[in-house]
Amino acid sequence: MKLLISNDDGIFALGIRTLANTLAEAGHNVTVVCPNRERSATGHGLTLHDPIRAEVVESMFHPSIKAWACSGTPSDCVKLALGALLDAPPDFVLSGINHGSNIGTDVLYSGTVSAAMEGVIEGIPSIAFSLTSFTSQEFQTAADFAKKLLDRLEKNPLSEPMLLNVNVPPVKSAEIAGVAIARQGIRRYFDTFQKRVDPRGKTYYWLAGEVLEDVEQPDHLHLPPDLITDVEAIKQNYITITPLQYNLTSSAGVYALQELGINQLS
Repeated sequence: MKLLISNDDGIFALGIRTLANTLAEAGHNVTVVCPNRERSATGHGLTLHDPIRAEVVESMFHPSIKAWACSGTPSDCVKLALGALLDAPPDFVLSGINHGSNIGTDVLYSGTVSAAMEGVIEGIPSIAFSLTSFTSQEFQTAADFAKKLLDRLEKNPLSEPMLLNVNVPPVKSAEIAGVAIARQGIRRYFDTFQKRVDPRGKTYYWLAGEVLEDVEQPDHLHLPPDLITDVEAIKQNYITITPLQYNLTSSAGVYALQELGINQLS
């Protein structure tokens, strides 16, 4: 298959090299277009007021891989690839493997997920891959699963383009408990701003925070209440797959506003 791979950790990240090289060695036609530096937590930001530059990268990936380092955000990278760098649309847009989890509400800030979502917006099925640790280097486990997942999806295509958000525990393959189709949970943070002073005596602030693990998980109106959340499944060493969409309309909110008669105001 023809695959476009991006990320938010940048061109030098081990995660994207492991994913791209594993899939190229499996016989896929791989193109990499990713940021030229780390662009984590940029969400779905786009570069509108500056030029976007892309430079060919050589000798960093498998010899069959075409690679560019882009000055823009993860979403810029995918847009640029689809609109200017590729001669034909890919079969899949992949993003990752991210160094760190993208579960629960992380997906709202994630450049990794946003890069994959850009593919879905263009009608291309997409997958975001994340390793749920900032210290582990077990990217090969995630890359091997990516290969298996793509093999299955090549033989059994999705009924419609969607984003599969995949998170892989930072353990050896033998320690993986299984694969869980999960719903999106909640992962809140206790945010603090550390006040600091630079060498010139000027004040600045550094965002820091800790994850609040014990957060009550919401029910999803149209899903079975016993369907595990990605937050809980990762704790049990399951690989989680959560299908995501870019339509953020709240169906419950629509009905609630109608019952309140909001649509009758004038």
